[in-house]
Amino acid sequence: QVQLVESGGGLVQAGGSLRLSCAASIRGFSAYRMGWFRQAPGKEREFVAGIDSSQSSTYYKDSVKGQFTISRDNAKSTVYLQMNSLKPEDTAVYYCAADPKGIFSPRDDRYYDYWGQGTQVTVSS
Repeated sequence: QVQLVESGGGLVQAGGSLRLSCAASIRGFSAYRMGWFRQAPGKEREFVAGIDSSQSSTYYKDSVKGQFTISRDNAKSTVYLQMNSLKPEDTAVYYCAADPKGIFSPRDDRYYDYWGQGTQVTVSS
């Protein structure tokens, strides 16, 4: 049974940092493209960052480039999202997701088959 468990969310002041982790119970984790999405209150879920199975390619929402960094440790079946210089507009529930094929757009949530339960990130001004 596939399971994705996010952790690391919390309340932080603007300008602060958080590192989210997503522990995956997926057979063949290293072959999956992994992604982070977020959903703010009253808004649709949006892509934040993605990383290919080979780790050679990473993808970011334009507004978080240079601010967030996605990485993965295949030996630990874990994907991370380092978030720096956080802003109140980064407040959302953050979800990690797994795409078994990794051949279509990393920004399209339709291609991610597995999702975690989400972790809340709140940035105060």
